[in-house]
Amino acid sequence: MIVVTGASGLLGAALVRSLRDRGEQVVTLVRRAPRSPDERFWQPAEGVLDPQALEGARSVVHLAGAPIAERRWTEVYKRELVRSRVDSTRTLVGALRELPRRPEVLVSASGVDFYGDTGDRLVDEGAGRGEGFLAGLCERWETEAREAEALGMRAAQLRTGIVLSGRGGALARMLPLFRMGLGAPLGTGRQYWSWISEDDWVGATLHVLANPGISGPVNLVSPSPVTNAEFTRTLGKALRKGTMPMPVPGFALRAGLGEFAGELLSSHRLVPRKLEDSGYGFAHTGLDAALRAVL
Repeated sequence: MIVVTGASGLLGAALVRSLRDRGEQVVTLVRRAPRSPDERFWQPAEGVLDPQALEGARSVVHLAGAPIAERRWTEVYKRELVRSRVDSTRTLVGALRELPRRPEVLVSASGVDFYGDTGDRLVDEGAGRGEGFLAGLCERWETEAREAEALGMRAAQLRTGIVLSGRGGALARMLPLFRMGLGAPLGTGRQYWSWISEDDWVGATLHVLANPGISGPVNLVSPSPVTNAEFTRTLGKALRKGTMPMPVPGFALRAGLGEFAGELLSSHRLVPRKLEDSGYGFAHTGLDAALRAVL
């Protein structure tokens, strides 16, 4: 049995489908009254989770967290971003602590924002924490998840880049403008975006679950990060649409999006060192092929 939190989200739903297609029994933790035998109730931010909900689990995948980009970052919402990640992970590990027999592994979500702005540097999992709100949040999130190691469990943290999916996520928010030919680079356009296709995100997560030699942070990104300007050109080409010649100025992004604009203008030039070293074979290594596949 595999327990999954955040199963109603884009990635959680895709992972659950793949696991069940493989014949795995999957139990999901939900914040409402359970509607099926495969659901268990919890209140993550309030510390409510009956340890019996986790009994018999071989693995736990923890993906729960409030959406990063769907609201302006008010101080109230920033606290919600923290609570939904840090407190929920603490709740989960606390319930695991009460089990007489614990799962083998806790795979927990994180983000490439851990590294802050990496500029042109090529960064693997050995790099330290960067600056900024999300970098600090990722560090706290991962620290709580690593408490599972003290319980004798393997713990891995998925530092995920921009996920390319035809069903939602960051790409879905970009598509309306690009389909009207209004896509444009953001700021200078020289900042690197580390991306991964949805199929590879699911495949890499299954690879981490199955490989006992993988622990700690894992960069879930393709081997081919691109600049924002190159991403813009490639997406326009995949849609057979032109793009705007003038970039969107940084000040305009900050005026419209507030503090979150700084993340769009930050550079994340990452390599998936642990995935490559452990033999994971990417389905999509080039951005053009990946976009055509998901679109």
